[in-house]
Amino acid sequence: MPFILSLIAIAGAAYFWFNRAQNAKDAAVDLLDAANDVRLAARRFGFKRRTNVHPVDDIEDPNVAIATIATAFIELDDLPTRNQRDQLAVQLQYQLNQDPKTAEELMVLGRWLMLQCERPDAAISRVTRRLYKFNGVQSVEPLMTVLKNLAGEKLSDTQSDSLAEISRALRLN
Repeated sequence: MPFILSLIAIAGAAYFWFNRAQNAKDAAVDLLDAANDVRLAARRFGFKRRTNVHPVDDIEDPNVAIATIATAFIELDDLPTRNQRDQLAVQLQYQLNQDPKTAEELMVLGRWLMLQCERPDAAISRVTRRLYKFNGVQSVEPLMTVLKNLAGEKLSDTQSDSLAEISRALRLN
């Protein structure tokens, strides 16, 4: 009887460790898929990373900059809800005349660029300055429309401060 119980215990331990290894493998695959999504989105928009240059300084497409600012804007107070992300995708499709797949890729690349700045407010100020450098005030209307529609009627204090920062960076006042 003790022999049978020890075999059951060994089989249970082996099953437990096998499942843990499978979960680790699945997590690694998910992580690689996320990195691959960013890589593919960057390639699609012609984003090229240079050494010793911040990734934001390599942005050449105003749509990428607008998506980055909008992504950072909805993450200022807390992580965005699924509803907010869906609303952002719809706004990017409508305001930037993009198809759903392109809007999703813009969001992925924008989130990665925001994370490279470490904080959403730092990303907003840095990307807005970059947007002004290569596109001037031409992007003001689509950017402000996207942000206004994302914020709705109530703005938090940090979102209000960010809108003021965007106005200063785009030299609107």
